[in-house]
Amino acid sequence: MMTSMNNTIFPTFNARFAQLGKDFSLPVYADPLPEPRLVDACPVLAATFGLEVQQQAHKDWLTQITAGAATHTGMYPVAALYAGHQFGHYVPQLGDGRALLLGDSHSTQGYREWQLKGAGVTPFSRRGDGRAVLRSSIREYLVSHAMQGLGIPTTQALSLVASDLPVYRETVETAACVCRIAPSFVRFGSFEVFYYRGQHHLLRELADYVIQHDYADCLTQPNPYAAWLAQVVERTAQLMAQWQSVGFMHGVMNTDNMSILGLTLDYGPFMFMETYQPDFICNHSDDQGRYAFNKQPDIGLWNCACLAQAVMPLLADEEADSLTIARDILDAYWPQYHRHYLQLMRAKLGLQQAKDDDALLIRNWLSLLAREQQDFTLAHRQLSRAQSSPFQSAEGQEWWQWYQYRLSSETQSAAERVQAMEAVNPLYVLRTWIAQLAIDAAQRGDFSLVAELRQLLAHPFTEQAGKESYAQPAPDWAKGLTLSCSS
Repeated sequence: MMTSMNNTIFPTFNARFAQLGKDFSLPVYADPLPEPRLVDACPVLAATFGLEVQQQAHKDWLTQITAGAATHTGMYPVAALYAGHQFGHYVPQLGDGRALLLGDSHSTQGYREWQLKGAGVTPFSRRGDGRAVLRSSIREYLVSHAMQGLGIPTTQALSLVASDLPVYRETVETAACVCRIAPSFVRFGSFEVFYYRGQHHLLRELADYVIQHDYADCLTQPNPYAAWLAQVVERTAQLMAQWQSVGFMHGVMNTDNMSILGLTLDYGPFMFMETYQPDFICNHSDDQGRYAFNKQPDIGLWNCACLAQAVMPLLADEEADSLTIARDILDAYWPQYHRHYLQLMRAKLGLQQAKDDDALLIRNWLSLLAREQQDFTLAHRQLSRAQSSPFQSAEGQEWWQWYQYRLSSETQSAAERVQAMEAVNPLYVLRTWIAQLAIDAAQRGDFSLVAELRQLLAHPFTEQAGKESYAQPAPDWAKGLTLSCSS
């Protein structure tokens, strides 16, 4: 049975999204994890809410709240309704099947929503148990901090709690719960459900809510809905460019996993690229390779088109006018993506100025990485200090000469270039094998590596003493690791 914790030393909560009513979400209380243990909590993020996780009272409060065992003043837990295109096929109702929105609280970053993932059955669980397993919860907790450290928009992970409660997937595992933080958890699919139901008044109400809280600058535009959609498309294009620039693979880019704020949302079978293979498929369940690494930017546009279709009734009174507006907005996606991507990749190669043939230089660099099977992260990091070509082939030597000629047109010194490149090329990313080390240790009852990696990944560009092993490609034992949608 959940209890209420009302001590005023803790954050105060609101229920902004829940106040939209039962057309958008349904009230439901968590099914508490029995005998929860706080695996880890991020002190920096906690401090933005006035929480000091080193204090026992705050630690106990956070454990109870994020295990679903207690609520706090102002919380009104709900599960949100949404639909979505899953692997290209529209599913008319999905919703938070194992996520629970507790409410929103003021922080030094602004209002932030608290969401539990793995807190039990909701009205949208279908045949699921509403639980998350320790294995996938550790991965989501750590990658949230990894993406934050890389400067990529993401939901944040406040805490991770674990329990001995058995959960049945391919094998018997144990349960866990991640507390996720974001300004909003509204998705592309949140709009699709009302469009396909013909409930355009609810579509408008949700759009008004999102614009008011998260896109207020659009309110002053002649067509606020068009201005809002244009910003969502640009944020998505920019996010795709950021993913590609660090070799991040999401694995399940369904429209219900796409954030209306352009955040990286719903970490399942994600990976960071190791040996560079542009068509690599990180999700073992993705039989057709729909979400392969090199297809992510295309899918970003496809998903934006699904959103544009859903909000067309808001763009203009006449369907033809709405279609013209939507097409114009979507036509901006590729120029926006390529602009952001080129900017990021130039920086990774130490190029400050823009030259017409930079796109070809970058494309040839990536082709050589693929041909010579180099590690994506390490190749970019090592390029900053390379004194000779990292490639053995004649084509590689030719590229190196071209690159050196290109660098000669830059005005910064060699030392300045090294510093600039190492500020954007990470040394540490959450490689699959590194996450597996933390999972294996946690399953033996040792959670210390989770906290160690969280701290490491918060500073991915800075060489850290004693952490050299984490900046290495996968060892032989880890080369067969596979990931699926099961979590």
